[in-house]
Amino acid sequence: MTPTPAAEISPAQAEHTNRLSKEKSPYLLQHAHNPVDWYPWSEEAFAKARREDKPIFLSIGYSTCHWCHVMEREEFEKPEVAAVMNKFFVNIKVDREERPDVDRVYMTFVQATTGGGGWPMSVWLTPELKPFVGGTYFPPDDRYGQPGFTKVLHRIADAWEKDHAKIIESGNQIVAALARSNAAPAEDTTKPNEQMLETAYGQLSRTFDKEEGGFGGAPKFPRPVTLNFLFNVYHREGAASENGQHALEMNLLTLRKMAAGGMHDQLGGGFHRYSVDALWHVPHFEKMLYDQAQLASAYLTAYQITHEVEFEKVARDTLDYVRRDLASPEGGFFSAEDADSLPNDKSGEKLEGAFYVWTKKEIDQALGDEAAIFDFRFGVAAEGNTPAGSDPHGELRGQNVLIERHSIAAAAKNFEKSEAEIRNSLGKSSATLLALRARRPRPHLDDKIITAWNGLMISAYARAAQVLGDAGYLSAATRAAEFVRAKLYRESEHTLLRSYRGGPADIAGFADDYAFLIQGLLDLYEASFDVQWLQLAEQLQATQDRLFWDEKQGGYFTSTGQDASILLRMKEDNDNAEPAPSSVAALNLLRLAQIFDAEDLRARGEKTIAAFAPALQHFPSALPQMLVALNFSLTKPKQIVIAGEKEGAGTRALLAEVRRHFLPDTILLLVDGAEGQKFLGERLAEVRAMQPVDGKAAAYVCENFTCKAPVTSPDELRKLLTR
Repeated sequence: MTPTPAAEISPAQAEHTNRLSKEKSPYLLQHAHNPVDWYPWSEEAFAKARREDKPIFLSIGYSTCHWCHVMEREEFEKPEVAAVMNKFFVNIKVDREERPDVDRVYMTFVQATTGGGGWPMSVWLTPELKPFVGGTYFPPDDRYGQPGFTKVLHRIADAWEKDHAKIIESGNQIVAALARSNAAPAEDTTKPNEQMLETAYGQLSRTFDKEEGGFGGAPKFPRPVTLNFLFNVYHREGAASENGQHALEMNLLTLRKMAAGGMHDQLGGGFHRYSVDALWHVPHFEKMLYDQAQLASAYLTAYQITHEVEFEKVARDTLDYVRRDLASPEGGFFSAEDADSLPNDKSGEKLEGAFYVWTKKEIDQALGDEAAIFDFRFGVAAEGNTPAGSDPHGELRGQNVLIERHSIAAAAKNFEKSEAEIRNSLGKSSATLLALRARRPRPHLDDKIITAWNGLMISAYARAAQVLGDAGYLSAATRAAEFVRAKLYRESEHTLLRSYRGGPADIAGFADDYAFLIQGLLDLYEASFDVQWLQLAEQLQATQDRLFWDEKQGGYFTSTGQDASILLRMKEDNDNAEPAPSSVAALNLLRLAQIFDAEDLRARGEKTIAAFAPALQHFPSALPQMLVALNFSLTKPKQIVIAGEKEGAGTRALLAEVRRHFLPDTILLLVDGAEGQKFLGERLAEVRAMQPVDGKAAAYVCENFTCKAPVTSPDELRKLLTR
């Protein structure tokens, strides 16, 4: 286990150590030296609350959460606040990334009772874990229209002492109400249909920002699941249709605007969490692994459709950022980098974005004569370039967030140079500043390795290997898959663990761990044609079905239901920053059904979609990734089978042609006569019959394994794929 670095422990903290010091989570370790008597989520804490008849204060967050840090500095590091907490409450800390099941239950309560939610999340529970008061960030004193935290603590403690029987009854009623709202709806005859796709497209079109891209106003989140759906609309409707063309245009504008904005790290690559303004200019500076994975995949799709080099460039800089800064030496990928960091080695207080922003003076001194071109291109101003209202705490005053203010062509015209000269100058300047930035104090790295997020990253690298033909990306995907199998997979039980940090955490995997990893393994098979990944995907799907499947209604619960401390067994019914497990699982099932011609898997996939039909009928754009699965289910199953030696020139040429095209409703198989391919042949008689033609690698383009005549040249294959 990696301890909390000494540099991150303040003098005020050093004299205190609580139970969190024995945990693996970086978030819990950040609080291990608070004077608060913190417990992890555990029976030890629950028993103490019951024994002493005290309410529980539950604080949920994650290690790269800006406002979590603020609340720690303002409240949890203060001995006088801790004294109140320790006297009247049993205090529990939860890392929402380690325990999404705990987070989901209490977030549902907070959203239902306050109309909003977020982290840090603050919830007060009865000793039986039933919530009765909740919120998010509480300031130290009355401000922002909220009461001060200590005042809230005293009010709740006083109410508990005077009438805790009433509070317990209220908690019982709240949980009962949540259980009713979480229960399956009355028999609903709504069936998934094409109209849901049309309605979702219309909803997204109405909220689309025609000037700046994205959907809705500030703050703007990338939400890659929406991009996935609109790419599918384009493919389904065709470039000649108005809806298809508009769906593509919405995506391409959004991707271009995000890439040009400050949410995109112009020097180091990758993306910050979201933009606080509507212009993609000033980001919330944390970087999450799940965003890098999904956005890299979206840019790869844009490149696959348009073949515009700028989309390839952004995909590569995102993937290369992850390999450089988020890759574990063991092969997996770390979770996140913080928004906050020290401005310099002598600073005592972290500021948001300090690692990433620049004064004009810093840039001019570093770049000398080349600074003018760089400043022009990236909007660097002497007074700073952050818009009014996007920096409420004044942390960015006088600073510049690098954005693509002017195009390369405009810079060439302005400085009377060729575009090649401008690119050369900017390349050298960027390298200089990146090296200079690397000497700054880095943001905190959450070096926890989460199975689900690694599944998303495996998908991204596997897709990059296919679309860009880059063996290095295939190697990154393979190493991550091997890491997860070696460290987070219990082969004897065919089960997954949730996370790893200096060793696996003793937390069983959740539905998203299975769904996202299975997706990654299917993509890795199509990139490598190594059947071990297909075999593992099939095995994990069986485990996911056994542990999480809802036999009555269909779809997947988030958790297994075996942990008595989780009051409600819930399903995720929104595709947000991360897609819902059921949305990804539905498509996994349909892909597996096509690979193995398995009617039982197809039926389970369709039942998963049907379980969410009422939600899709009511507000389909809330579940865009489920709509991707719905779209897949409404098309005839398509397969492309390449018969030929894996490393043969003819096989590689045919595969390269397939991978030039965006084919979201098609699965790709290789039959090369090798030992591993017998696995497919034993399952599918049709595959056994597919052979090279006259000694040449051949491509079979099929619907339901009914195939057109095989072709042996990329030109012939292109005609079949574009017909």
